[in-house]
Amino acid sequence: MNVRHILEAKGRDVVTLKPEATLEETMQVLANRRIGAIVLTNENGGVAGIVSERDVVRVLGTAGVGAISQSVGEVMTSQVSTCTEATTVNQAMEMMTTGRFRHLPVCENDRLVGIISIGDVVKQRIEEVEREAMEMREYIAAG
Repeated sequence: MNVRHILEAKGRDVVTLKPEATLEETMQVLANRRIGAIVLTNENGGVAGIVSERDVVRVLGTAGVGAISQSVGEVMTSQVSTCTEATTVNQAMEMMTTGRFRHLPVCENDRLVGIISIGDVVKQRIEEVEREAMEMREYIAAG
């Protein structure tokens, strides 16, 4: 299985902002949309950065509430790991585990086409394991 299968099941909608948005606007979008991360895009539709709930807590914890007027571009993670639709579920899981992040933008030809979360990856992996177990039981029963 690959990332394309996850996106086909969950959809390709991605909440994005520009790096010029304020941290306050970013926090409002995170809260209103009930999401854990926002991809920040450049003028070409590519990934400029990502900001997560963890980033917001880190900034508020170190700089205080005055930081909410900062641009999110000042606090975003700018070195963003991405994958493609052809990336396998196991590869995506490895990237997220090794990098210690929970959201992975999906890009094709340097353009953002979706995003997956660790929850999406775990759900897909559980479905694979359950399907394999069912196939094994059917094989044993048929023998």
